[in-house]
Amino acid sequence: MGHRKKHAPRHGSLAFLPRKRAAITKGRVRRWLNTSDSLIFLGYAGFKAGMTHITYIEDQKNSPYFGKELMKPVTVIEVPPLILIGIRVYNEDEYGKYIVGDIFSTELNDYLRRKISIPNFENYDFESTKEKLIKALNNTSQIRGIFQTQPHLTSLPRKKPDIIEIQVNSVGDSVEEFNFALNLLGNEIRVRDILIEGELVDILAVTKGKGFQGPVKRFGVRLLTRKNNKVQRAVACIGPWHPARVLYTVPRPGQLGFHQRTEYHKRIMVIGENEEEINPKGGFVKYGKVKGDYLLVLGSIPGPKNRLVRIRKTIRPIKTFTVKSPEITFICRESQQRK
Repeated sequence: MGHRKKHAPRHGSLAFLPRKRAAITKGRVRRWLNTSDSLIFLGYAGFKAGMTHITYIEDQKNSPYFGKELMKPVTVIEVPPLILIGIRVYNEDEYGKYIVGDIFSTELNDYLRRKISIPNFENYDFESTKEKLIKALNNTSQIRGIFQTQPHLTSLPRKKPDIIEIQVNSVGDSVEEFNFALNLLGNEIRVRDILIEGELVDILAVTKGKGFQGPVKRFGVRLLTRKNNKVQRAVACIGPWHPARVLYTVPRPGQLGFHQRTEYHKRIMVIGENEEEINPKGGFVKYGKVKGDYLLVLGSIPGPKNRLVRIRKTIRPIKTFTVKSPEITFICRESQQRK
């Protein structure tokens, strides 16, 4: 029989350059979109627990499967309450955004000491700090909440929290936005206070790390012939004589995975509060059991299990999409350990 050529999967693209390791594991949100006239925070955060599958009735009229029962994979994200520990004010000038100042809650829990050095609040003048920030507000101001995650409420083997920023929806009145966040300072924010069942969100996370890989796995280039006398899993010609350098478009070995990625238009199918309705027998492999609030997001999301994922109100709204709570007919809870 003749030699059969093998082809690598085509997952390489110049759209994802540079392929370097992400600076932080918790993901980074670069843009926020003001979605409505209501005062809400524009995002949330949770921990990826695993995947399962559901059956539901398709309710989008522009879908060819409208009214039919579909079986689809879903990702389970555990979303314990976030604590609003501070408020940060940004202003903008011709050089870009800059931080005006922060104001923090005077009641912080001990888990936060594992992450940062908590200042002494005996000499902290809360009222004067508040007045200073209010005076600095203008029509370019952005109000962001500083939140603390609570991994000790999950099955994760750690107690050190993450600290993230989430922007307040802009309604045109910076003082009103600041007072909205100020009224919630020090309180727990649950996922139902921000997200709605059936809406589309963006998921921002850092993908699984795969280390140093060659160009075949990293860019999906074709394998060379068996009789090639030097290498098979490499690029035969890495460029012309001139220009006398290797162009960035040439597939080369290097880091694969652990990249910052954003996936748009992921639909929230379920916002659950009863963990008994989602936990499979024996729990999720490499995660354990969900212990509190959770989300079921249609499809897959970036990153391995246990990793923090950022959830954001979508910045690319679909006008033809109707936000409604989907009719779920079945959620698979079979053991994932084949027992």
